[in-house]
Amino acid sequence: MNPAPSLSIGHADLLAPSAASDPAVSKAAERLSLLDDPQEWTFFGHPVSADGPLDAVSADSALRAGPWESQVVLEGMHCAACALTIEQALLEVPGVTDAQVNAATRRARVVWHPDHVLPSAWVRAVEAAGYQALPARDAFHAELRQREQRRALWRMGVAGFCMMQVMMYAWPAYVSTPGDMTEDMAQLLRWASWVLTLPVMIFACSPFFASAWRDVRQRRISMDLPVALGMAVTFVVSSGATFDPAGILGHEVYYDSLTMFVFFLLTGRWFELRLRDRTAGALEALMNRMPDSVERRQADGSFERVAVRRLVLGDVVRVLPGEGFPADGEVIEGQTQVDEALLTGESSPVWHGLGSVVTAGSHNLTAPVLVLVQRLGASTRFAEIVALMERASMDKPRLAVLADRWARPFLLSVLVAAGLAAAYWWSVDPGRALMVAVAVLIVTCPCALSLATPAAMLAAAGALARRGVLVRNLQGLEALAAVDQVVFDKTGTLTQDGMAVTGWRVREGFDVDRARSLASALASHSLHPVSRALQRQATASGVGLRAVHEVPGQGLEGDWQGPDAQVHRLRLGSARWCHLPEDVAGGAQSQASAQVHLADDEGWLASFDLQEDVRADALAAIQGLKDLGVSVALLSGDRQAAAQRVGTALGIEQVSGGCTPADKLDRLRMAQQSGHQVAMVGDGLNDGPVLAGAHVSFAFGQAVPLARSRSDFVVMGGQLTRIPETIALARRTLSVVRQNLCWAAAYNAVCVPLAVMGLLPAWLAGLGMAMSSLWVVLNAARLSLAFPSLRST
Repeated sequence: MNPAPSLSIGHADLLAPSAASDPAVSKAAERLSLLDDPQEWTFFGHPVSADGPLDAVSADSALRAGPWESQVVLEGMHCAACALTIEQALLEVPGVTDAQVNAATRRARVVWHPDHVLPSAWVRAVEAAGYQALPARDAFHAELRQREQRRALWRMGVAGFCMMQVMMYAWPAYVSTPGDMTEDMAQLLRWASWVLTLPVMIFACSPFFASAWRDVRQRRISMDLPVALGMAVTFVVSSGATFDPAGILGHEVYYDSLTMFVFFLLTGRWFELRLRDRTAGALEALMNRMPDSVERRQADGSFERVAVRRLVLGDVVRVLPGEGFPADGEVIEGQTQVDEALLTGESSPVWHGLGSVVTAGSHNLTAPVLVLVQRLGASTRFAEIVALMERASMDKPRLAVLADRWARPFLLSVLVAAGLAAAYWWSVDPGRALMVAVAVLIVTCPCALSLATPAAMLAAAGALARRGVLVRNLQGLEALAAVDQVVFDKTGTLTQDGMAVTGWRVREGFDVDRARSLASALASHSLHPVSRALQRQATASGVGLRAVHEVPGQGLEGDWQGPDAQVHRLRLGSARWCHLPEDVAGGAQSQASAQVHLADDEGWLASFDLQEDVRADALAAIQGLKDLGVSVALLSGDRQAAAQRVGTALGIEQVSGGCTPADKLDRLRMAQQSGHQVAMVGDGLNDGPVLAGAHVSFAFGQAVPLARSRSDFVVMGGQLTRIPETIALARRTLSVVRQNLCWAAAYNAVCVPLAVMGLLPAWLAGLGMAMSSLWVVLNAARLSLAFPSLRST
């Protein structure tokens, strides 16, 4: 059976010819009409007013869901000024309540109300501004990106080839002495250079001129306007010198400088485009792990390939090796190894067999399995993770917001400075005046400044995401770099959710192994954490129990036939439940977190000490923080003795037990008032106030409802060592941001005066402009290598 085509926007729907009978209906109109289908909205957004994730959204319920938040990718934008233009265009659409555009990722976040506007309306507003918007996670976007890279490579190749030929024709003019070359020969070389420059101007420079013309028509300014103006002025001056060497523009031609500048600029943009795909694109690679289609079992037992969005709860799907799981569900047939790197940050495969739960977005590696669909769409854990990552990719750190705010005034000042430089030099050397203005226009590009912060932040966020740490707030990286104290919650954070048996005492004369087996057998009838710990401490094989029942909050009771063939009544639980005195087992209760007893008809039989199981990497994480110069404190709602025991075991000196959520918040504020920059690490279950009150916060543990977490970072894999690693990377990220900003400022401070004084030729200005942006992106890309195991493949 041939697989059915995918229904995702930008796949079959965008690439196939229109099926409408009216030939006037264009593909663009068909795409926009698809965006207005409420069933498509969950593909690139979610309702922001919903209390929880949605399994599916029907047309009627979607319209009643309130405001929606959608993510789109943008084509045709190059700088922060473009981002501001798109934001303004979106905010002018009635029904759009908020819009954020990130120049580094070329993504937009749009909040809109379906009662007042549909997606096609605000997409048309983006297109009217001269750009193109596509739904995020659209397969068609990857094809467009590849096509853009191919076009950029072709333009760079044409510019490079023509540049070499023009340089060959310009070389005789540089090396010849008076009388070596006739005027006719010199003029012939100028004409040859002019002809070779035409393909550069018409083909290679077309994106710059198209963008500049769009800006002029809409009475705005972006980075391409001064660049295109510089190219046009250089070509006009050189053409004037070619057609009329005795004219006012002089006899000097600058075809070599022009073609060299275009080649350098296109080369820089091509490398920048590739690097963006490896840094900001790393987040997209993680977010685009869901398959487009899957094999669904039919009523007759056969399998049909359908689009993932056609699945409903209760469907059975067959996931083949190499495919992604389309939903959260239970394995009902087969066994395989699964790549869950997105959820845990670890590349080691996880074994899943009959009855185990698999997660949407993870990948099947070794064998086909049948999965019963239990959660779909926005209700899956994968959808919650993607929502966090999308929001993080749209965040604008404070430094980036400041740079964007000054981008447009800076470009206006560039045009003014170029005009003033031309006016001054016109009175000195008219033939040189326009080229000085060109150098000023080119060299003062704000690209490096606008990319300095977001490029570094997104590279760090991508590295952390592949390590199992999701960044919910890019501003948190800046705050985390200044942290000097980390406060931990205990239960569920420094300790496992369960407990561990640390010791036992048995009645004299009774077999120790039998007592442990009896306790394990009784505990197997309960799901209490203490019971699970007792089950793990010994095997229950060979122990026959009858009439076992559990009294909630008390313990377990059952009948056991001993070696003497007598039936004994056993009880497992607290001293009161077992009818034992408080000083049972020869002494008061130890400092353990809990103590459970086993009794028979004769009285006390055994006692078991239980303690919370400290995470295996907790000590390494605490030491890692201390190595970074960060102090550590522990706040717990548990008894002081239990909290102190954990603190002592991990080397934490500041320990406070018996804290209510309000107490934790008060102690946190006291630390902040004393001058500390505090990071809070909690499990998110009852730590909401203190997580929100800290300078920066980590939600720890996979049980956290991700979409409702108030934290800045979410640690997915359960490894505490990710905390010091994240702090170290945040510090490195801020260092890279400072380097980028200092480079951009120093570059302009040095090059602008040189250009105004006429000491910087246009080709060198173009090289400096391209290299400044490229250096910023390359420097930021180093953050992707912060963890050697995370390098993009």
